Order: sequence, then C-alpha cells, then structure tokens
Amino acid sequence: MREIAIIEAPSVLGLRPSGVQHLPAALLHAGLADHPGLVHAGRVDAPAYDPRRDPGTQVLNPAGIARYSVRLADAVGAVLDDDRFPVVLGGDCTVLLGNLLALRRYGLLFLDGHTDFYQPSAEPTGEAASMELALATGRGPRLLTDLEGRGPLLRDEDVVAFGFRDAAESREAGMQPLPPRLRAIDLDGVRAAGAAVAVREAISHLTHDESAGYWVHLDVDVLDDAVMPAVDYRIPGGLTWSELESVLGTALADERAVGLDVTIFNPGLDPDGSIAAHLTACLRRGLSARTGTDHTR
Repeated sequence: MREIAIIEAPSVLGLRPSGVQHLPAALLHAGLADHPGLVHAGRVDAPAYDPRRDPGTQVLNPAGIARYSVRLADAVGAVLDDDRFPVVLGGDCTVLLGNLLALRRYGLLFLDGHTDFYQPSAEPTGEAASMELALATGRGPRLLTDLEGRGPLLRDEDVVAFGFRDAAESREAGMQPLPPRLRAIDLDGVRAAGAAVAVREAISHLTHDESAGYWVHLDVDVLDDAVMPAVDYRIPGGLTWSELESVLGTALADERAVGLDVTIFNPGLDPDGSIAAHLTACLRRGLSARTGTDHTR
C-alpha cells in the first residue's frame, strides 16, 4: 500500500468564509494525521475572498478558483509523482477541480448530499460549490471548465454521483438535470441495494473499461443531518456513520482509488469538537483499508 499524504486546502472561494476553512485544522487536531502511514504534505492557501459576484460569469471568485485549482493540482500531482495517496482536506467543494486537474482519464466517485450540478443562472448567490460537478464535466463558464486548456476534466460516463438526496430541491430551484450518461445512485438507491453493494456497483462502473482509476470526493453532508449538522446547507436524511464507513472502506481498499478529498465540514458549528472526533474516526477506519492497519477506535 502507498503512503498516505495529507494536503491542507482550506479554500472557501466557492462558498464563503463561514468556518469551512478551518476543516483541516479541526481534523488534524482530532488526530487524523496520527493514523499509521499518514504524512503531512503541505498546505495550499487560497487567494483573498471577494464577496462580489463576477458579472461576466455570474460566479463568485472565478479567477481565484481557477488560479487556486492550478496550484492545488501542482501539490496533488507532486504527491502522486512520489507514489503516495493524496488526502486533500478542504475547504469547500471547488477543491475538487484542482484535484481532478492533477489527473488524466480518471473517474470520480462523488459522495455528496447534493448533486452540485447548478448552472450559474440558477445558483442564487453564485457559489461555485453548488456547481463543481457541472464545471468538472464541462458545463459553465470557460474560465472554470477549461483549466489550463484541459477541460472538461471528466466525461459524464466516468462519474458516479452517490448518496445524494436533493432531487426535489434542485428541480424546484431550476438546476439543469444530470446528463443520462452520468451514473446516479441516490440515497434511496443506496438503501435499496445496501451501502456495500451499491458502492461495489459504483466502483465496477468506474473501472469497467480499464480506466486509470478513480478519485473519491467526500462532502460530509452526504451523512445524515442528525449526525452531521455541522454543514452550511442542511438537508434532512443521509447516510449513517456505519454506511459511510462501509462505502469508504470498500472504495479506498481498491488499488484503483488514487485519492480522496474531504469538504464542507464546518468546525464553527461543532463547538465541543465531538463531530470532528467522530468524522476523524470514520476517516481513519476508511483509510485503514489502504494502510492495512487495524483501526477500531
């Protein structure tokens, strides 16, 4: 198993400075880096946040996100070049763009309570953290869909959106529909099959044509709101801790998994640190599948 390298990526350019920028510090303080086989590979700080919506793209901080994505891609690429497994601690969900920019011909296991497929005209405040999956598949302003002339970062058929539960909300808001070639397994689909079976189906889809591998994106609002209220956009329902551990353990145990990012957890909404501790324990158990260690605490 490859050594695991943590990269701090506390960008909130696609959201707002609500507290999400403290995610890396909170999880490191809770002991994430104490897991055997983990090393710290640095931090990529974001440009200054601009609260004004860009009139040309209708997106907040588009130029800043584009610049940051390139810098983050360089950091992730360096970890991959050293044959390590990157774990990127965001920040908001737009860190996904930089992670994918570091890859070529890879798939994406997208674990998120929301599908994040908004077009700028339908996103009320221009937050790119509601658009990153659309941007990664080439839908949106060129500044963000053609980073370094390499867009789109993903083909529709190389994505599995897993565990989302925002279909009614997104339809009401006028979000563009998910394309038919993008594999979608919503929360009801996960429950119908069982989490372990559903994630094996997702991995089979992502690897059926011998692609180079897949990245795992984890927005913690995929978890049940009852156990993960420390997010900025809450929505009822979601995965249990045990379901998420099963999904991560299965997805990360496969050698074709090439990296993981963790986003949206807001330590400011976790004053006693108990949710950070639980999330860290969940991540350590999932990552133990890569390090071959037994982590039961």
